[in-house]
Amino acid sequence: MLIKCWKGHYLDDRAINERDHHDRRYVEEYRNDFCEVYDHRHYHRDYEKSHHHHYSKSSGRSRKSSHKRKHKRHHCSSHQSHSKSHRRKRSRSVEDDEEGHLICESGDVLRARYEIVATLGEGAFGKVVECIDHDMRGMHVAVKIVKNVGRYREAARSEIQVLEHLNTMDPSSTFRCVQMLEWFDHHGHVCIVFELLGLSTYDFIKENSFLPFHINDIRNMAYQICQSINFLHHNKLTHTDLKPENILFVESDYIVKYNAKMKRDERTLKNTDIKVVDFGSATFDDEHHSTLVSTRHYRAPEVILALGWSQPCDVWSIGCILIEYYLGFTVFQTHDSKEHLAMMERILGPLPAHMIKKSRKHYFHHDQLDWDEHSSAGRYVRRRCKPLKEFMHCQDTDHQSLFDLVRRMLEYDPAKRITLDEALQHPFFEPLKK
Repeated sequence: MLIKCWKGHYLDDRAINERDHHDRRYVEEYRNDFCEVYDHRHYHRDYEKSHHHHYSKSSGRSRKSSHKRKHKRHHCSSHQSHSKSHRRKRSRSVEDDEEGHLICESGDVLRARYEIVATLGEGAFGKVVECIDHDMRGMHVAVKIVKNVGRYREAARSEIQVLEHLNTMDPSSTFRCVQMLEWFDHHGHVCIVFELLGLSTYDFIKENSFLPFHINDIRNMAYQICQSINFLHHNKLTHTDLKPENILFVESDYIVKYNAKMKRDERTLKNTDIKVVDFGSATFDDEHHSTLVSTRHYRAPEVILALGWSQPCDVWSIGCILIEYYLGFTVFQTHDSKEHLAMMERILGPLPAHMIKKSRKHYFHHDQLDWDEHSSAGRYVRRRCKPLKEFMHCQDTDHQSLFDLVRRMLEYDPAKRITLDEALQHPFFEPLKK
């Protein structure tokens, strides 16, 4: 069975992973007049090209016809508007555009093996294409074609090092890290071949009108995410860019049911198996740690305060992901660090004094956040945010248990934050063990 295409989330930019201008849409029935509706997302400049098209398969929909219809517009030659004078030619059959992207189109073949079917995504690093692997009886794969630019080639080799390490430590992908099948050089372009997966968890929410996941699905997904990232942590790695876009379903098939109470169709997953992707920013314990990591909405307080970071920053990101799965939207909807901290304090309480004193960031006055609650930004935060437990839909045991786990993941002090070894033993996961 053909696994659905991956919406470009093999993406990697070793530069700062910022999406500071990346707005999440809020769902009317879940906002309760404490938030506003956002109809689209704004991306940081480096990521504007990574708003990718994808192709989902659902019950009652033909993948073949959908594939043909959607690929008619989105093939790999996305830079045809550039004049030939802006292209760098190396041979009659291989050329780059002015930014270093490989110019290619459907039907082109890489390494006399991988026939390009369509573009899955494009970003600052390069592009990802879906290919038919003619050496593997027509199996479909995803090939990440990195720009023919020095810093991106270097970043790609760093990612390959991490992926090779993960393949060696977990050859059967028991711990649900995406598998690199091979890599090769194509006229100066580093190409990484991956297994082909389904939609990202963010895209599934988006295509489902930003409805949240059912709590049992959240439990299954959360357990797998914790297992996967715990595997990284035990192997002295920190992912550093965990977010719903980087958690992909192995298969994103779904069934549609009509909710008579809400008067709408709702999609329910057939299979909640996931894999973690995008190891381009993954960092070994003994490597240099960049000051700024993580995409804004999932960035831990120790990163914002420039206090140094390690594995606990991944745990914070997972906590943010789980609350987003539960609500259908992110609670930290901002692109400003001080406003981000104000949101944290509104949801989680005051920042610890010892973290404030240690930080050299100019966000504080007399050991308190320098924040005017009566300003327009202050009113925005007050309207959008409230204490964490007030986001709960109901007070039953499952919901309380989930919020207890999230609260422990969103502990300000990384030294006191729950570890993933401890999280896997949390009562929220007890039903899975039974």
